[in-house]
Parts: sequence; structure tokens; C-alpha cells
Amino acid sequence: MESKEKKDNGALVISNLNVYYSDMLAVNKVSLSIPKNKVTAFIGPSGCGKSTLLRALNRMNEEIDGCRMEGKVIWKGLNILDPKVDPVALRSKIGMVFQKPNPFPRSIYDNIAYGPRIHGIKNKKDLDTIVEKSLKDAALWDEVCERLTESAMGLSGGQQQRLCIARALAIQPDIILMDEPCSALDPIATTKIEDLIDELKKEYTVVIVTHNMQQAARISDYTCLMYLGKLIEFGETQQIFENPKEELTEKYIMGRFG
Repeated sequence: MESKEKKDNGALVISNLNVYYSDMLAVNKVSLSIPKNKVTAFIGPSGCGKSTLLRALNRMNEEIDGCRMEGKVIWKGLNILDPKVDPVALRSKIGMVFQKPNPFPRSIYDNIAYGPRIHGIKNKKDLDTIVEKSLKDAALWDEVCERLTESAMGLSGGQQQRLCIARALAIQPDIILMDEPCSALDPIATTKIEDLIDELKKEYTVVIVTHNMQQAARISDYTCLMYLGKLIEFGETQQIFENPKEELTEKYIMGRFG
């Protein structure tokens, strides 16, 4: 079993994953391999388990009382669900960007430098380099480079979300999870985030939950349809949208439910 897991070159290999909230089964025997340096979208109707699945990938679900998980999620040969794995250390390598921008009430600079400082980087020159690179990678540097000492709370919603992405990038993750990152944004800000996601996959593996099927079609390389906690279909996005194998997938894509 161990050798099979190592042969799969996916960034994350999910095997027979169950997630329970108390007695309720929210994710039911899900298995899939998330490709490296691609954008994978989780889609499906509200309450189908897509956000629960996403949060299982860096154990954010454990912050919820009564949540327990079974199965395996293999990252670089390690089962991240093993109790011996430190979830805080894990989240520095599998970062999360949330639905609503959540900048810290401090300066733009300190928002980005916070994570590296926690991980022991104190040298001002090193921090300056990390802050600049992270903001450039998040396509925000040109807009804020003269305002680094100002409060992040003064940024627009779209800028705040890109700041949160930059904050995640500052600790050099391997994978970036995004839980409906555009749902609170206007169309112009949404376009900037979508363009940014397309750039990020050159260096990172991106997994996104979206309720917007058009967005999934635009920005993802692979799509996973969830329904009632189960994985209905997973494949290349073009195939899922143009030639789905499952009748349920076709019905969802055509807007017949959800």
C-alpha cells in the first residue's frame, strides 16, 4: 500500500476519506489525486461537502467540535491525518485563503511579515525581501508599495483578499487552498483574483471551492463534482463541462438542480 501511494505523483492523494460532524457523515469515502501545479475546483450544490473536503486537506476541520476524520490524505509520502502530524506546521505548507478577506488589524507590511516572524525570520532585510516578493506574486505590490506602513484595513475588499493570498505565500507553502475566495468581491476584483490564480499555478498547486460554475470553467484545469458528501465525478475541466460521464454531472452542469 505504501509503495502505491508513493508512485502517485499527485500533490495530494486522498484515499477513502470520511469526515464526520458528530454523527453526521459530511464527506463519504472520497478518493482522488490532486495534480501538482494545476488548479483543481470543487463544485456542487450548497451543503454537498465541498468546503468540508477542502478544509480536511489542512485539517482546518479540527477547529470544529465533534469533527473527526477517517482515511488518508497523502502529501509528500506523509499521511497528514496521522495524529503525530502537527497541524500548525502542516498549515504553513498547505495554506488557506477564506471566503471573506480577513487581514490583521495592523500594517500591510506586518500582515505579510507576521508568518515569517513566527517561523523565526527576524532579519529586516530578509523580511523586506519576503514582503516585496509575496506582494508581487499576489499582484498587489504596485498598488501598495508606497503604503506599507498603513493599516491593511484601509484596502478595498479585492485588495484585502490579494493581501491574504500574499500572507499565505509569505511562508512558502506547497499548496494553496481557497474557499470561495471571490464570493464577497465585485466583478472587477474577481477578475483580478482569477488572473492571479492562473499565475500562481506556475509555482503552486491551487485547490479552490467555488459555487460559480462559470468560474470553475474559466480558471480550473480539473474539476471535482460533490453531491451529498460523495464524489460524483472528477476529471479535466473541459471533459467535465463538455462531455460528463455521469448523468448527475450533466444535470448539475445544465442547471437542473443545485
